[in-house]
Amino acid sequence: MMPILKRFFVSGLCATLLLSGTALANLQVPPPSDLTARNYILLDAHSGAILAEQDADARVEPASLTKIMTAYLVFQALDQGTIQLTDKAPVSEQAWRTGMRGASRMFIEVGSEVMVEDLLRGMIVQSGNDASVALAELIAGSEGAFVDLMNAQARRLGMHNSRFQNSHGLPSEEAQYSSARDFSILARALIHEFPQYYGYYSERSFKYGIDQPQRNRNLLLWRDSSVDGMKTGWTSAAGYCLVSSAKRDGMRLVSVVMGIDAPNHEAGGLARANQTQSLMNWGFRQFETHRLYAAGQPLTEARVWKGDANAVPVGLTQDLYVTIPRGRYTQMQPHVELLPRIEAPVLRGHSYGELSILLDGQPIARQSLVALQGIDQGGFSRRMLDAFLLLFH
Repeated sequence: MMPILKRFFVSGLCATLLLSGTALANLQVPPPSDLTARNYILLDAHSGAILAEQDADARVEPASLTKIMTAYLVFQALDQGTIQLTDKAPVSEQAWRTGMRGASRMFIEVGSEVMVEDLLRGMIVQSGNDASVALAELIAGSEGAFVDLMNAQARRLGMHNSRFQNSHGLPSEEAQYSSARDFSILARALIHEFPQYYGYYSERSFKYGIDQPQRNRNLLLWRDSSVDGMKTGWTSAAGYCLVSSAKRDGMRLVSVVMGIDAPNHEAGGLARANQTQSLMNWGFRQFETHRLYAAGQPLTEARVWKGDANAVPVGLTQDLYVTIPRGRYTQMQPHVELLPRIEAPVLRGHSYGELSILLDGQPIARQSLVALQGIDQGGFSRRMLDAFLLLFH
């Protein structure tokens, strides 16, 4: 962790950004040249730094990656207590028929009742289209109403190039689309917000309704111990797709590859695994991530005028992570900007400045500096004295 700041610069307050991915991109070495995915992105899950990308904003068919959003909304409902893992969901004819449309199904039967946890495993591990519809109907009453929730959630998360038409990702009569960047945003949010449920994505197989368990199609779960999720996808229009995440030495990366062409499913599954692993290995070799400052840690003090105290400690509302090229930790420089004049009352949690982390003179991360405690107005004599001193400040 970098030392607590003892000096600061005072100037006008800049706009607050959580991260400047563009600045980091200017520092990186080229990604692997053998990637054939039409769209891809690699980012650090902690800092949000984008390490590599290609056509990451192109609107493409989402295929079964759609189920990541379905899972996000189910996890949200579980977290809010509106449903429980042990609740049983009725299987409608629509859910059963959707399962019959493709090879990805959980084998649930019309009229049966299936536990939410089993449906989650059926959707995540088996990529069950039938399980997706059953969960959507449980949450929202109908799949159509659930799709409205999906699109509202996408807007809230900043997934500007996404429009969902169903809960499972099979081709739809109306256009549905997403992008590599949007799925990286979604995957990162799911990992951070619901760590208690993310473990389902690491399960290699699950059995329901048939004698033999079905294997998770993410081949990296078998050959790379650092990979612990997330989701595969394929349609003829989307090509072979894979959202994946891996953690090594405390650094977590999220990779999205989409639009890989292959002659058959075996070759396609292998290609998306190989290209994801190549991208991940490159990212872990070339970059390192550090937590520089913890949320709530006093970083410096800001002068307060006309208050019952002369200064207020300021810090961050969330941990500050940065991702940098390996070997450049000591070359980073912190830079603080505070409002030129802060008068009481000072509100706890209100922004009074900004912390920037510079590398080669360019900001690679920014966060607001907030008051860590409130400061009330001082007495009459204090206010008058500071008013006089401000005439010469």
